[in-house]
Amino acid sequence: MSENAAEIETEAAPVPATVQPGQPTHSLRDYFLLLALACCWSSTYPLTKIGLESIPPITFISARSLIAAFFLLAILRIRGIKMPTDLTAWKMFAFQQIINSTIPFLMITWAQLYVPASSTVVLASTTPIFAFVITWAITRHEPATMLKLAGAILGLAGTAVIIGLDAVRGLGTEIIAEMAILLATISFACATIFGLRLSDYQPMVVAAGSLLFGGCVLLPASLIVDHPWTLHPTAQALFATVAMGIFSSALGLMLFYMCLVRLGTLATNAQGYLRIPIGVGLSELLLGETVPSNLAFGLVLVMAGVAAMTIPAAQYRRLLNRVRAMAARSSAGG
Repeated sequence: MSENAAEIETEAAPVPATVQPGQPTHSLRDYFLLLALACCWSSTYPLTKIGLESIPPITFISARSLIAAFFLLAILRIRGIKMPTDLTAWKMFAFQQIINSTIPFLMITWAQLYVPASSTVVLASTTPIFAFVITWAITRHEPATMLKLAGAILGLAGTAVIIGLDAVRGLGTEIIAEMAILLATISFACATIFGLRLSDYQPMVVAAGSLLFGGCVLLPASLIVDHPWTLHPTAQALFATVAMGIFSSALGLMLFYMCLVRLGTLATNAQGYLRIPIGVGLSELLLGETVPSNLAFGLVLVMAGVAAMTIPAAQYRRLLNRVRAMAARSSAGG
């Protein structure tokens, strides 16, 4: 009996989470993981733009998802970690992929036919605010402090400054399309909250299972609609597909679930603001796009917002007390 139990434990993919969401202190490694996640996901825009030049959207998304899934499955096999075989786990992987990728990306892709890219970025940056409202009003799975809300608003303001205030003034011209983007951001916010239910599984296992489901769901549509065997993609498009599969999808999604476990929902959502300046820089480097003149001011607001959303309140109070003590000593000495 004990041997069977040990064998089941060895083969099972779930592992106990060592760090609970909402933990009062975060290490430097946690913030490094958040920055790495922002770097992985900020490459999505320029790589997608390169890939779609000669690969249709459905085939592109299916290909990069399957590349990412098989990349992670190969690593899991090398490490001797097996994927779960129970139906419950795969239902959770499928649901997470639907609300974190399939539905929101389809809605945003359709909306971009009517809404300018700059306005789309501003609307999509409201995810942390929706995550805060859902956490505060419904789930209450972690502290939703006013400091984190202020951070979400600061980050949104910084995004608007970087993209340009014209993007904000242009909102309201395509209400239905803009509402679709907002619904997509709500779906993203729900995905970060539901993702906590997957914290008993290794982040790489969750990422591999979700990506495999997403790629397989779109594969029939790719074969029927795009006839991928008739395509003639460029070398740059193929490179972008592989790079996006490995870095943006595989590593990015794995880092996403690691951050959820270590930092919690609201702090993980802060990476959405970090992606804006990084994405602008990558677009300038890879696509030759111009850097906005107000990038520096917007970056200050973004970093202030990220700090407010990720630094625990206890650490913030200690830092504030130190500043006050230094100011008091300075005035006493003067």
